[in-house]
Amino acid sequence: MSGVAQRIGLRLDLVVGGAALVFVGIATAVGLVVPNIFSAAPPLFAQWLPHIGIGTPLAIIVAVAVIAWRPPLRFAYPLAVAWTFSLALVDGWQRGIADRLTSQDEYLHEVPGVHDIGAMLRSFSGRILDFQPESWTTHVAGHPPGALLIFVWLDRLGLGGGAWAGVAVILIGSLTAVAVPWTIRSLGHGEPLRFLGREASFDQHELAAAVVPFSILLPGAVWVGVSADGLFAGVTALAVALLVQRHWTAWVGGGLLLGYSVFLSYGLLLFGLVALAAVVMTRRWAALIVALVAALAVMAAFVAAGFWWFDGYHLVVERYYQGIGALRPYSYWVWADLAALVLAAGPAAIAGLRRLPGSPLLVLTGAAVLAILLADVTGLSKAEVERIWLPFTVWLVPAAALLPASTRRWWLAGQALTALAVNHLVLTNW
Repeated sequence: MSGVAQRIGLRLDLVVGGAALVFVGIATAVGLVVPNIFSAAPPLFAQWLPHIGIGTPLAIIVAVAVIAWRPPLRFAYPLAVAWTFSLALVDGWQRGIADRLTSQDEYLHEVPGVHDIGAMLRSFSGRILDFQPESWTTHVAGHPPGALLIFVWLDRLGLGGGAWAGVAVILIGSLTAVAVPWTIRSLGHGEPLRFLGREASFDQHELAAAVVPFSILLPGAVWVGVSADGLFAGVTALAVALLVQRHWTAWVGGGLLLGYSVFLSYGLLLFGLVALAAVVMTRRWAALIVALVAALAVMAAFVAAGFWWFDGYHLVVERYYQGIGALRPYSYWVWADLAALVLAAGPAAIAGLRRLPGSPLLVLTGAAVLAILLADVTGLSKAEVERIWLPFTVWLVPAAALLPASTRRWWLAGQALTALAVNHLVLTNW
């Protein structure tokens, strides 16, 4: 590539990244005047509250260390945990972690009432609709029972309460920082990645190494610490990483996790696109068959226990329109949701997307983009997608590794600043 072409490419990256932030500003301005937004700080579900906390210096230290060092994969997990904890601690231990999942809208509100798991599963669908004496609280009603089950199991293990739940979510959600680059590194298994029959410009090890720091400094870590959707992201990312391994036992594990994931959130049925894309890239069709059988076994277990996924889904749609979902304007959120996505993925990921055509990441990251667009147009995710779409958002981040190596430190700084700005300017609800 000539020097002129390189300069033009660098400027286009800046234009796209800058335009994405301008887009966020427009969504904010419009959201402040459109009625029935039900958010004080659109396009995020948050309230304006500039503040600092004990996590402020910790987050800055982690960000500087990652930007300066650009660590290898083996350090991705502890650094991601440190980054997510430090961001959560900007709001303080109690408000940022321990109390996040204990409100009357959250899962832990229902845990003390689950005395018999079998009875809970059999009666689950009957308690989804609102305005009845035993209606589930908002988040429990809005998800299949797999999410509630995780917190019930934690409680049964003696790890009850908001603090343990918050820590568990962060520890599981931070697995994305390992699983995403590990997936990319595993795609070629020692051979350069190929796309459309030709060798890509990066081999999978180099590409994965470039992804690692971007996966660590994920702006969406603001919501991994702490929202249950961060946990969902960790589960699904690990599932895909297992699917692209070479051994059938990994495929079984990946299939079981994928099967369970659709009982964490109805919207994660769309995550099948990402999983399928990963298998297509490896061309190991046996992995797809084994994983599908394992996933169906999970569904069979829930059916045997008394919960039918499709009944739950149809009732959730009805429940959605019993609340503010019916009032929030689709005409605003159908595009403003994408502005929230910009803040969760970060400007580097958005800038990197323009380099996606012709790259070895087109199939994998493109599948995540398609899943997000499908989720968006349904109108069932009007607002709060900064957390809801986390399982898909983490697969947009690898696009940032397509940016020129000479500019990556600056883009990493932009990612970190995005997370720090969000966490310090607003108080997120999740």
